[in-house]
Amino acid sequence: MALPINKNNLKDIPPPIWTLGGLIVILWAVQGINDGLLGGRLVLHGIYPRQIGELQGILWAPFLHGNFQHLIANTLPLLTLGGLIMLGEASEFWSVTVISALVSGLGTWLIGAPNSLHIGASGIVFGYFGYLLLRGYFDRSAFAITASVLVVVFYGSFLWGVLPNQPGVSWEGHLFGFLGGALTAWLLARSKRG
Repeated sequence: MALPINKNNLKDIPPPIWTLGGLIVILWAVQGINDGLLGGRLVLHGIYPRQIGELQGILWAPFLHGNFQHLIANTLPLLTLGGLIMLGEASEFWSVTVISALVSGLGTWLIGAPNSLHIGASGIVFGYFGYLLLRGYFDRSAFAITASVLVVVFYGSFLWGVLPNQPGVSWEGHLFGFLGGALTAWLLARSKRG
């Protein structure tokens, strides 16, 4: 069913900063409830590779963190990289967020180490990184190229995060998040070209 759009109602859409801020508030609220009320048990709803009965973990994993230190490590890049994406349209932000989360989760589920549990928003962070890095290449606008250069300068070391070089870190989530962001950059640039 298609609903007509009333342009007068578009003013009711929250500004982009509220969208990003709301996402951060949700992540912190979930961590607070998990730590304060549930004894950390929510993390058990993360991604268990190749376990069919645990596919729902793909949806929940980005909201779950092992502790506040893990959440803090994801919050700053979510704010900065997500903020750069928010300088465009809010729909771009949601496209990058959703596609990165799903590609990261599914990729982790497919190739993650057996008997492992994967949680955290870093797949989305790497999706933002991949999107911003490759948006300049695909979009070729002055803004997109400038954003790509800034991302390389300030976050270029993130590229090491897609390699299996740190025990206890889901490089699979990072790699597939990055690929999800790159895919989104390509898809959005292609849709703009018609």
